[in-house]
Amino acid sequence: MAGVMIERPAPTVGEALRRMRQQGETYQGVWSWLTTIDHKRIGLMYGATAMFFFLVGGIEALIIRLQLARPGLTLVDPDQYNRLFTMHGTTMIFLVVMPLSAAFFNLVIPLMIGARDVAFPRLNAFSYWTFLFGGMLMSASFFTGNPAGSFFEGHLGAPDGGWFGYAPLTLNQFSPGTGIDFWAFGLLILGVASMAGGFNFIVTIVNMRAPGMTLFRMPVFVWMTLVTSFLIIFAMPIITVALFQLLFDRLFGANFFNVGAGGTPLLWQHMFWLFGHPEVYILILPAMGIISEILPTFSRKPLFGYPFVVFSGIAIAFMSWGVWAHHMYTVGLGSAANAAFGVSTLLIGVPTGIKIFNWLATLWGGSISFKTPLLFALGFIAMFTIGGLTGVMHSMVPSDYQQQDTYFVVAHFHQVLIGGALFGLFAGVYYWFPKFSGKFMNEKLGQLHFWAMFIGFNVTFQPMMILGFLGMIRRTSTYEAGLGYGLWNMMSTAGAFLIAFSIAVFLINVVVSMRSKEDAGADPWDGRTLEWAIPSPPPVYNFAKIPQVTELDAHWAKKYVQNEAGELVPAMAGGANGDDNDSSGHDIHLPSPSIIPLIASAGLPLLASGFIYWDNPWMLPLIPVGAVITLVGVFAWALEPATE
Repeated sequence: MAGVMIERPAPTVGEALRRMRQQGETYQGVWSWLTTIDHKRIGLMYGATAMFFFLVGGIEALIIRLQLARPGLTLVDPDQYNRLFTMHGTTMIFLVVMPLSAAFFNLVIPLMIGARDVAFPRLNAFSYWTFLFGGMLMSASFFTGNPAGSFFEGHLGAPDGGWFGYAPLTLNQFSPGTGIDFWAFGLLILGVASMAGGFNFIVTIVNMRAPGMTLFRMPVFVWMTLVTSFLIIFAMPIITVALFQLLFDRLFGANFFNVGAGGTPLLWQHMFWLFGHPEVYILILPAMGIISEILPTFSRKPLFGYPFVVFSGIAIAFMSWGVWAHHMYTVGLGSAANAAFGVSTLLIGVPTGIKIFNWLATLWGGSISFKTPLLFALGFIAMFTIGGLTGVMHSMVPSDYQQQDTYFVVAHFHQVLIGGALFGLFAGVYYWFPKFSGKFMNEKLGQLHFWAMFIGFNVTFQPMMILGFLGMIRRTSTYEAGLGYGLWNMMSTAGAFLIAFSIAVFLINVVVSMRSKEDAGADPWDGRTLEWAIPSPPPVYNFAKIPQVTELDAHWAKKYVQNEAGELVPAMAGGANGDDNDSSGHDIHLPSPSIIPLIASAGLPLLASGFIYWDNPWMLPLIPVGAVITLVGVFAWALEPATE
């Protein structure tokens, strides 16, 4: 009858599953990746993009090490050297370690908490595309100079003020050209991506946990993701303000950091390190979470002192806001301020030590399987401990006065960020690779990767500590013969190329493993958490039935029970508590793919480019064009339906 609306019944779970399977079968090709809002695909794109930038940053590092291999070399001139080490540091921190962590957040967190996706899938896609465009904008600075003849001649257009961007070195007087502008706008765009991801994962973890998963039944990696996300949303606004001040100084003649007009360079240092030291833990806490998942699995024991590991991570994040000025002991803050920040820096070592002892206690007495993920986890513990101890040395003001601006500082932060964060992230790659590819990584190649990287790492950075004690100043492009630096620099360069070899082995391993015919299965490591309860690779909808959580190690509790003697024995089919994964009444719905997040992101680098060249009449129109593209994208985004 005309005018009568017929209400269709809601789809059953079975019908919804069939739709999702059909979508997974037809959702292929380049367009599917451009429009994807599936957290798993976004995680893979984050990981692949971060690995590309890792290769770029690694090549920059190898050029630096070749330049320093012997006294008086001229492979690059001092100006080019400044640009290379500026982009190397910026790339490794903001374009490699942070997005690799974001890759794991995307891949693993919804699966660990029993969710079908993140809270805001389109915002998740926007975060990735914004990260990609921010990295592309920053890297484009290499091609904006005037090279004369070859890559190693002339003046590269990349930024030359150091990854820390200290004023007044970054003002127009000392850094003419557009390099610093590309750097600052690139960081601003990357900050937008990080903030979007941070808010998204906070909402996801707080609101989308499976029934029964209380806060203290969450895996430690979920906890560290939550803590890291809070650090991101509080730290990023600080560096955003500092970058805007720097750009106003450079583009419009403001005087925030101009001493001659009443500004102060120390303002930049305070703001940068008030962001920068929480940033250290933004980089390291995800790796700590990964280690806390791997050790129990490969020792077949629960994590020792789970509440202490969780609260120590929270304490580290909280205390990280009170130690920033230990980067500034030599600027003249006075003995009282130096003493206060020295004490706070020593105290932050306490929760870090708690984590290390809990990890060792987890291994103690366990049935240990020395697979590649565990080797990288053990490498993380060893190298991060050394990095932490050298950090304690820096916390002592008289000691820091001697070490300031020497290669001992370079060795320390590489000991933490490579020996810590990167070893932990590689442990995660080997651990979760079977889950998202359905294939094992080749164990022999994996162990070769680990030992080459472990040995190469120590051969590279332990000599830098000796160079620091000998007095070699960092950020110097060459040195004279007869100072005793040559042997140690040559060792360091050899170690860097051994690390490069290990990364080549890793890439070969990925290709070989993906071509393997051996399937890993759903639960190849006999895992403890929910992601191992579903097929590998996971279906587009993750869970056919939302799991019911009754214990901390939810998947483990369904596989094993204790007998009368206290020994673990396999549970009967259905798990110790029976099949309580019934999700009756919970229809599966996933949001539709969308190109809108990419469009909304694409306007940001155009807007930034217009401001960088705002005095060029041909480039100035990019400002309104970029703004319109972003605003249209956001408006269209708001009008999109939540589901098909």
